[in-house]
Amino acid sequence: MKRFLLVGLLTVFMAGLTGCTCEEQQVVQQAPVKDGVFIHITVGPEDNHRLLMPLKMASMMRDTHDVAVYLDINGVLAVLKDSPDVTHETFPSSQTLLKELIEAGVPVMACPGCLKAAGKTPEDLMDGVKVADKATFFNFTKGRILTIDY
Repeated sequence: MKRFLLVGLLTVFMAGLTGCTCEEQQVVQQAPVKDGVFIHITVGPEDNHRLLMPLKMASMMRDTHDVAVYLDINGVLAVLKDSPDVTHETFPSSQTLLKELIEAGVPVMACPGCLKAAGKTPEDLMDGVKVADKATFFNFTKGRILTIDY
């Protein structure tokens, strides 16, 4: 009984020193930091399975991880306004997956040098696809970054 009384008095004393109420002294737990998944795609419409697989992975992981998608080499040819809607029997189409990712706030980025090499400009990118910048490579997550290459 004396121990409980001492703890209670100590709590009131400490609250008086800090100016806080007992409710304010409760520890607020922060949500755990999510790890990031950086998905690197080098293929375009010419290889439907290798294009759709990483887009599907990004879609599946976006609810539990921070995700960023980066397309370079021929991958930039999949994110143009006039890109074909690539299909494969076991996946949603490329346009469906890209739209879903963009609407969910997943950064989808195209390499500016690869766009230029393909004779394209940033204005040729579909809505929501951004030209890659190095800051996004590291700032899309506060956790560790796992990279998956296709």
